[in-house]
Amino acid sequence: YVSRIKMEPGGFGHGLYITHPNGFTTLYAHLNNFNPALQAYVRKHQYETESWTQDLQTTPSQFPVKKGQLIAYSGNTGGSTAPHLHFEIRDTKTEHPLNPQLFGFKINDNIPPVLKQLALYDLSGSIYQTTPSLYPLNGKSGRYAAKQDSFTVAGSLAGIGLVMDDYMNGSSNTLAYYTAEWYRDDSLQGRIRLNDIGYDETRYVNAYADYRMKVEGKPWIQCLFKLKGNHLDHIYEALNNEEGMIAATDDNFHKIRIVVRDVNGNKSELSFYLKCGKAQPVAACSNVASPGISKAFSGKNAKFSFGGNEVYDDVCMDILEEFSSESLSPKVTISKASIPIHHRFELYLKPDKIIPFSLRSKVALVQNDGKNDDGQNAIPATEGWYKASVRDLGMYRLLADTLGPILKPLQEIKGDMSKAKKIAFRADDKITSVQSFRGELDGTWLLFEQHTNIWTYVFDHHCPKGKHTLRIRASDENGNETESSYTFTR
Repeated sequence: YVSRIKMEPGGFGHGLYITHPNGFTTLYAHLNNFNPALQAYVRKHQYETESWTQDLQTTPSQFPVKKGQLIAYSGNTGGSTAPHLHFEIRDTKTEHPLNPQLFGFKINDNIPPVLKQLALYDLSGSIYQTTPSLYPLNGKSGRYAAKQDSFTVAGSLAGIGLVMDDYMNGSSNTLAYYTAEWYRDDSLQGRIRLNDIGYDETRYVNAYADYRMKVEGKPWIQCLFKLKGNHLDHIYEALNNEEGMIAATDDNFHKIRIVVRDVNGNKSELSFYLKCGKAQPVAACSNVASPGISKAFSGKNAKFSFGGNEVYDDVCMDILEEFSSESLSPKVTISKASIPIHHRFELYLKPDKIIPFSLRSKVALVQNDGKNDDGQNAIPATEGWYKASVRDLGMYRLLADTLGPILKPLQEIKGDMSKAKKIAFRADDKITSVQSFRGELDGTWLLFEQHTNIWTYVFDHHCPKGKHTLRIRASDENGNETESSYTFTR
């Protein structure tokens, strides 16, 4: 039976959940429309609550379904960039997505995983203090090798990573592998099995793979070792005492063998020889954030604290402050924007300029990741500080936000619109984000659907024949509002 219907501007967009009697729930997402009965049910709730966003729980007797029944149409809603169907099989009790290829789908796949590059890390210190050495791999029929067969890592502890993809017959789309095993001198050092990862723990993928390298424009390296702050524990099996890292201090080369399989059992192997050196000195840092340790960090105009579950490995939390005539505070740079943070934390910034009372509710905390600004409302705190909840490192500053969103109709709205099928607006905010968007037709709420920064109303019985006045209001996170009105005829 249909057990949940969700409508959201990002994420899954139009999502439909079906609960089955065998302990599983299937999810269908990025849909265009539901079947007529479901669509009418959702519309009724949207107009009753005057909100397009919905998360509706339904009972077994409301919408029972059976094999072969039409439930919805695939589409391009939510966080989608092209029309497709997002399909999942979940454990009903845990809501964890399971590997759907384990459920007997007849998928033609005799292609072994493709190993593209070998990454070797010196893990004498933190992964964020080292840059891996990358080596191209060549091979066919599941056998891969680098140009050289022997490698040396300077430190006494080595980490192995792979740039790899998997494919099925007749498709260029990439898949993940299913299991990876790695051996030293034929002794198993660790195994990874990808079959159950819940959305409550998905962010740990930023520790499973080398997030920093990806953000800095390098390949997506999947790591065959486990960082101490990575709690995606159940995908790791039979790890050695070094969490899958390779320790060898005997100055000898050791044979490393890696075996990667997909769900169909197609196998690829890579073998080489590896020698480790001596423990390398770690760069000194007085403000280190470590997994499992609570600690506060502060500068002259910035402060924050971690509870112990924010970082995956040791991170040097240097705080640099630079005067800026364009902002209300110094530009505060915390470590590097490319280093991932797991949980949100409260960041406090203190202005270095006098803020008039009239602007104290119009202050925004703005982050720059080196390319773009991303702002949010900053809340006044005690002793002149402003705070906001963030989940990224990098450069922050305080700005005054006094302008409302920019509203732009995507077609001319006037005169006779009897042949128009829809009305759409683009709404953007220069500093923060569009917090609310409301359309009223002749004083009554009208349903506009959001997809990214576009809001669309599709003409229906809520806009009958005759002359109408459309009023649009949009506001940002700091309460700045923009309003526009249009008159047209149907």
